[in-house]
Amino acid sequence: MANDEVILTQEGLEKLEDELRELKTVKRKELAERLKLAISYGDLKENSEYHSAKDDQAFMETRILILEKMLTKARVITSDNVDSNKVSIGSTVLLNDIEFAEKIEYQVVGPAEADVANNKISYESPLGKEIMGKEVGSVIHVNAPMGVIKYELLEIKSL
Repeated sequence: MANDEVILTQEGLEKLEDELRELKTVKRKELAERLKLAISYGDLKENSEYHSAKDDQAFMETRILILEKMLTKARVITSDNVDSNKVSIGSTVLLNDIEFAEKIEYQVVGPAEADVANNKISYESPLGKEIMGKEVGSVIHVNAPMGVIKYELLEIKSL
């Protein structure tokens, strides 16, 4: 992610901004209190509470730096950037798994926002790569560890 832009939906941008705000305001204060309490226990060499709090602080500060860097490189996808006739970043697609006749809906997002549990797939994922630029009615073949999975693209919705 050295000089690469971070592609986000408006929702993804807001989520990262909220996380950053929470870390800088609430979590920093909570960790400061944990450290203060741990220091009061004495002997820092043998103090597991202190070491745990310091580790958590280091992790949190690293996450803050990562979020700040991502937000400075963010490019927000809007409905103006999305072609509703072809799959692009920001599109929501309805796919039919041909083998199992199951329908599933995904939103195509940037890698920073991908969350398969919430049906948000990265355009860099195997499925994301295969559906980018496709139109309704296209049959998509995705190589998976268990073999090729075939989907039919039933619908494209823009932001």
